[in-house]
Amino acid sequence: MNTPLQILIVGEQTEATDDVASLLRVSTFDLICVPNSAECVAYLSQLSAPPGLILWNPATADGHTLVAIRSLRASFPQLPMAVTGYRFDPPFIDEAAKSGAFLLMMPISPQDIQRLIDHTGRKTPLAETPATSAVYIEELQNDKFFLAASPAMHGILSTVNIIASADVPVLITGETGVGKEVVAQLLHHRSSRAQRPMLKVNCAALPNDLLESELFGFEAGAFTGATKAKPGRFDLCDKGTILLDEIGEMSPLMQAKLLHVLQDGEFARLGSRSTTKVDVRVIAATNIDMEKSISDRSFREDLYYRLSVFVLHIPPLRERRQEIPYLLHEMSRRMAISFQVEPVVMSKNLIAASLQYNWAGNLRELGNFVKRYLFLRDETAAVVELESKIMQQGVTIVPPVKNSEPELSIVGLKSMVRATKITTETQMIRDVLRQNRWNRRMAADQLKISYKALLYKIREYELDITGVA
Repeated sequence: MNTPLQILIVGEQTEATDDVASLLRVSTFDLICVPNSAECVAYLSQLSAPPGLILWNPATADGHTLVAIRSLRASFPQLPMAVTGYRFDPPFIDEAAKSGAFLLMMPISPQDIQRLIDHTGRKTPLAETPATSAVYIEELQNDKFFLAASPAMHGILSTVNIIASADVPVLITGETGVGKEVVAQLLHHRSSRAQRPMLKVNCAALPNDLLESELFGFEAGAFTGATKAKPGRFDLCDKGTILLDEIGEMSPLMQAKLLHVLQDGEFARLGSRSTTKVDVRVIAATNIDMEKSISDRSFREDLYYRLSVFVLHIPPLRERRQEIPYLLHEMSRRMAISFQVEPVVMSKNLIAASLQYNWAGNLRELGNFVKRYLFLRDETAAVVELESKIMQQGVTIVPPVKNSEPELSIVGLKSMVRATKITTETQMIRDVLRQNRWNRRMAADQLKISYKALLYKIREYELDITGVA
């Protein structure tokens, strides 16, 4: 029988440390807790072999933590290490990455711990936990929502949790319709700028002159018809976030002006002799191959490196098919409310067909399909439409078997019902927490559950205890 994986938690006895320990104690780990790095070194010196994982849980993730990590890394170069925290500054993120340490945003989830354990090469699974954490849905602006039910999108969520606080540009790549704007909203929503505006500019939709005035504004008399001054999007986004969509379509002239803004934080309105200084986080999105554009000299290499401090690639829907049933259900529910019509039931045959189609238009195409089905309410026609498209893409259609469950390799009807329950419960807990200004004890009393049960739910549903959920 394998010996249990030993995990060493380094951190003072706080509520956060207790939460981490409680999460680990549900599994068969040899768990050791020490209060600080000195005690950690003393404990390690007594061991004949290092532990499987060191989990740092400092009161503040700062330079002292990095010094301790580097010191241990010198003695144990292969030892997996991770740091937990509610916020990480950009310099800390960079230095932690150089030291080979993982960063985990609190509250951590069973999936976070499992990824760390997998990294150690051990096969120790976490103890059985409710499967309800398999799907995650978060409300965003303008009735948009972020949904993660695949390893890839859970990975995107974890990355967003880390880099949201790193106040640097982010480049989001992916095919048309994969949800790049949704991820940009999630980044803004979880950042310190969440209370300030986030505005989007489509760089491909405006000619060069109009794009410049849209971004930077103009003074009265700058051109014919400019009777009064108008602020640009950078002005309006001061202390907030700007999303430059289709950045790969921006003209070389505008690329040069944007580079100046990223370097100096300053720009000049059209017709102005003075410059304006702003504090704006830039998120760029594109569906083109940026490396090819750089080699073709249609996109500036220096601008690319300014924009791509962090790069998030959103996989197409065909690479995360397990999310399709959840997306069908959530889109249908929301559209029914929006259009004030009765919701429709996504049958097993329809879901089975939707799982075989490649959805070249990704979420956008899926949304249009749901909208047609919502109004036409003809399941047979909807399934025929999908089967026709599947035939065109050269995929063999697996006919549904009557009086039996369809061969869905991912989720079934029970999972769909469970997903609905999770969404409702998550929203209820989030609303009560907000009403009580994120006082968890008061929220637990109002929800009529124990304090520990509420902490478990917060961790399970990955609610942000800082109040930005």
